[in-house]
Amino acid sequence: MVKNLESQNEKRRIASIDILRGLVILIMLVDHVREHFFTHHLVTDPMTIQETSNGLFFTRLLAHLCAPIFVFLTGLSAWLYSNPKNKPPRSTTSFLLKRGLFLILLELTLINFSWSASYHTLYLQVIWAIGICMICLALLSKIPRVWIGVLGFIIVFGHNLLTPITFNNTEFGYNLWTILHDRGYLNTGNFINIRVSYPVLPWIGVILLGYFTGPIYHHLVSAARRQKVLIYLGLSILTLLLILRGLNIYGETLPWEVQDSILKSVLSFFNYTKYPPSLHFLLFTLGIGFLLLSYFEKVNSRFLKILKVFGSAPMFFYSIHLYVLLIFHGILIFTIYAGEPIQVGNVYHLWLIATVIAVLLYFPTKRFANYKRRSTSKLIKYF
Repeated sequence: MVKNLESQNEKRRIASIDILRGLVILIMLVDHVREHFFTHHLVTDPMTIQETSNGLFFTRLLAHLCAPIFVFLTGLSAWLYSNPKNKPPRSTTSFLLKRGLFLILLELTLINFSWSASYHTLYLQVIWAIGICMICLALLSKIPRVWIGVLGFIIVFGHNLLTPITFNNTEFGYNLWTILHDRGYLNTGNFINIRVSYPVLPWIGVILLGYFTGPIYHHLVSAARRQKVLIYLGLSILTLLLILRGLNIYGETLPWEVQDSILKSVLSFFNYTKYPPSLHFLLFTLGIGFLLLSYFEKVNSRFLKILKVFGSAPMFFYSIHLYVLLIFHGILIFTIYAGEPIQVGNVYHLWLIATVIAVLLYFPTKRFANYKRRSTSKLIKYF
């Protein structure tokens, strides 16, 4: 009886990770629908609160959860991989290196083509960043875990100090700094343009902290203990954010200011820099992520089971949803809209379109997740 309960707790614990992945990937779907069907309302970074509607602002703010939580969970999952239950520890170096290189290749090929059906410009975005982070974690995984945590902490909390450092595109060090900290073009005007959209340095810090946090998911740690730790971490991080942001002390290049209404002041307070992600951006998203992990481990519902399906095959869903959007967008452009840009009227239309696509992709994703679970192919496991 005790073993059965332990087995159920183990399954629910791991399920909470997949559930959170599923939630953020569906939120990401809404943001990608926005990029295809709401181009007449561009979202700047940081968001211009005087020009952005409240609904669009909060939709974009919600999407901020996606990348930090996904990168953090990648690091946490790497620790789980290296410390399997009732088995001796195993090295993650080879696995992370191969998967990181695979993700970079995927970004440069299938993912880039899915955005505009062309290769005029290669955009190095979130999948590229995760791939680079995996490679860095692979190289660092041999050092003591505590030093991985220290390095992750220093990067996440200290990288805002590097903001004043800039390079002209003709200077030595420009390309490296563009990849690490300042988004921009690595190459223009030749055969193909290459643009870094996700500078990787802060994300490397996030994946290192995810790996460092892994032991709270050790099978000897009770569910009650883990949930308390997650709640403590989440509330502590959000409290720190309130202090740093409230006093405009450190961690964000755009200070918040009192506006002509309470709501606009709130928008200003939550207006964080994403490229590269500021300390405030990461505190906000990861703090919420910890609280959600705790909550998902305690609750069992039909909706969470649906989220778990999407989180069980995240790369499959990520890849296929982009092509569904590309095809759907193309059909509308060449039929109903006769070549004109598609402009849906309201933000809730974005949520409606995203819901329809999620429903359409649920069963293909579930079938692939089941196939992946049974498959012995290492390539299939990467999805």
